[in-house]
Amino acid sequence: MAYTALYRKWRPLRFEDVRGQQHIVKTLKNQLKSGRIGHAYLFTGTRGTGKTTVAKIFARAVNCEHPVDFSPCNECDTCREILAGTSVNVIEIDAASNNGVDNIREIREEVKYRPTEGRYKVYIIDEVHMLSPGAFNALLKTLEEPPEYVIFILATTEVQRIPVTVLSRCQRYDFKRLSLTELKDQIRDLLEAEGVEADERAITYIARKADGSSRDALSLLEECISFNFGEELTYERVLDVLGAVDQTVFEALLKAVCDYDIQGMINIIDELLVSGRELTQFVLDFTWYLRNILLIQTENPGEEVLGISRENLESMQETAREMDIDQALRYIRILSQLANDMRYSPAKRVLLEIGLIKMMQPQMEEDLESLKDRIRVLEERGISAGARITAEPARSEEKTVKAPEPEAKVTEVSQAVYEDYQMILNDWDDIVSREARLMHSLLKKCEVSASDSGIEILIRDPFTYSVMENNRRDKDIEEILKKRYDKDFRVKLKKINADQSAPKIVPGVRIPGIDMDIEEEGE
Repeated sequence: MAYTALYRKWRPLRFEDVRGQQHIVKTLKNQLKSGRIGHAYLFTGTRGTGKTTVAKIFARAVNCEHPVDFSPCNECDTCREILAGTSVNVIEIDAASNNGVDNIREIREEVKYRPTEGRYKVYIIDEVHMLSPGAFNALLKTLEEPPEYVIFILATTEVQRIPVTVLSRCQRYDFKRLSLTELKDQIRDLLEAEGVEADERAITYIARKADGSSRDALSLLEECISFNFGEELTYERVLDVLGAVDQTVFEALLKAVCDYDIQGMINIIDELLVSGRELTQFVLDFTWYLRNILLIQTENPGEEVLGISRENLESMQETAREMDIDQALRYIRILSQLANDMRYSPAKRVLLEIGLIKMMQPQMEEDLESLKDRIRVLEERGISAGARITAEPARSEEKTVKAPEPEAKVTEVSQAVYEDYQMILNDWDDIVSREARLMHSLLKKCEVSASDSGIEILIRDPFTYSVMENNRRDKDIEEILKKRYDKDFRVKLKKINADQSAPKIVPGVRIPGIDMDIEEEGE
């Protein structure tokens, strides 16, 4: 018997077997239950999400002699004929190769005749967006008023290319991408049925690389099983088959970029090419790696959310602490554009090297993220040289009249808190300069203040406040101060408006609850 590909062998045969499209399955079953079956359906969505599969199940369900919970039984003569592709009542048409007016005219002639067996004639037109304008026009009248025994199911991956006149005559169903969890469950079930062992990291990687497509997931899995026939599918073996790279390569390349090590970067690319890696896929995977770094910087999710092992998560957390958020955003933007440029380029290595050098040289760009990165580089160089870089206000020859600034609010604190405040305020620039890149970039946007409850960190930027609040950076600051002064501090994060003046902190001399004002008696 001829070998059958996994995605065909395990194609769902009942509505209950379809994954990730419960909203569509429920609607179609309710139509079958109520007898309110439409005459034209449009199934749209990305590749491999089940459009043709659901169309075939629906075609069998409307003609099945003994349906089970409104799903086809797949055992009656009608179902068997449709499954074997010998039924004259279910006609599948590939619009990519049958896209002319004459092909549609043949359909118009055929629909005049009732089905010899079963209740409905079902026309499944795949990739319907490939029809010519003339073919669409020829289909319109039949699509609007077909005989009561005819059902049209149009499937497409590019719904924007369907004429509005056709869309208005169909019930539209949007097939969504399968989630990572749904794909992993499907792969596990198939591996168990095929008797193949695989570790969790290998399953996760295949599911993520499938990018929401069930068919892609099974095709990738089949490729890995064939290459490692009779062996367990490990993460390393999957990487070898699919041309992917381990996280350590991303870490080494990112270090080379951050250290402006062009020779080290070129050596890494040489190793990738020698090992047969596909450079466009490498850029996409590198972008995903930096995306995880950015998530760790902002929310610090667990390994389940990121789909990585605990060891890799700990390594990425260390990398995230050494990177600036603006820097990570700029890198992701450059790599996203680079992946798009490399897709059809014959000189992929050249584009990759230029893109990585651009990541090392923020002065090559003039957008806001690049300007921030240039400032970061200058600050790091100034700090490493033992100098302080301060911005001096621009001097103008003409005298300008400044608007009076509002008086700052005065906050009285205890003598002990005031002394702590003065000590930290005087050392604040040095404290900020000694922190790693992420904490350094956050603390630069903060100001030191105080209240009766202790030290306050004032934050004007809403995004910075959100990052620090969500990740409990107040506890990190308490640890920093304790390590520096060998003393416990109470630190509170406080959000203030961009134009709001920081309060003036003064030592209080009054005892709370007692009025110390003395009125003189009149003579």
